[in-house]
Amino acid sequence: MQRQGAAAAETAVRVRAVRRADLPEVIALDATVTGLHKADYWQRVYRRYGVGGQGLRHFLVAVAGSRVVGFVIGEVRDWEFGSPPCGWVFAIDVDPRARQKGVGSQLLAAVRERFERVGVRILRTMLASDNQLILSFFRSQGLRAGRLIPLELEIGVPR
Repeated sequence: MQRQGAAAAETAVRVRAVRRADLPEVIALDATVTGLHKADYWQRVYRRYGVGGQGLRHFLVAVAGSRVVGFVIGEVRDWEFGSPPCGWVFAIDVDPRARQKGVGSQLLAAVRERFERVGVRILRTMLASDNQLILSFFRSQGLRAGRLIPLELEIGVPR
């Protein structure tokens, strides 16, 4: 019986603030999912949201045992586009081996709770229209189309 309990404790997931020592695992997880190794990018994100992330900026990791199995990054943005303060989630990912186990839900709940603590009542995100996996995840969490419409322009391309 003790053996089963130890195994369950080892696989239990907890969400906490990112640490510098987590960065190699975050970078590797992102590369696994995106196919791109972006170490410089993640160093900048860590400086802004990890080290500098206090109060309104959050970089959280999900840890199972001693292994990072997911992350979420978000921040409170206010008065852009005439919108009162809202929480923006701009990155969330879960190790493919840890999916379908509630890790993404735990991460989103943790960042949502931090947004709520500072009075935010709206959570927003943006995703590629063809990313069915993340779209399904966000819909399962209660997110729906909002009142803002994303627009884009390819820069340097003749119109």
